[in-house]
Amino acid sequence: MVYCTKCGAPLKDEDKFCPACGASVAKVSREEFTVSGSNVVDRVKELLHEGNVTRIIVKDEKDNMLLEIPATVGVVGTVIAPWLAALGVIAVLATKCRLVVERRE
Repeated sequence: MVYCTKCGAPLKDEDKFCPACGASVAKVSREEFTVSGSNVVDRVKELLHEGNVTRIIVKDEKDNMLLEIPATVGVVGTVIAPWLAALGVIAVLATKCRLVVERRE
């Protein structure tokens, strides 16, 4: 599900404007990466530093969602630290993970 970057309200795929605040909806593209469990945390850190990532979803080999990380503008290390700790636990349990990365265009 896509969320408004201004107010955080859920959006439908066909929405051009947010029904809650009226803000224009930015186009979002999705990419998928397959990463080994030991490299998940490092890859997520790299993606967060790129700046145009809005959300990262971590899935296991069976396509079950393990973790969803909202990466809003202005996120600092102290806010992301709990997410990365949880991701470290997931990395120990999963041998291969899929990262679904949403970027605003």
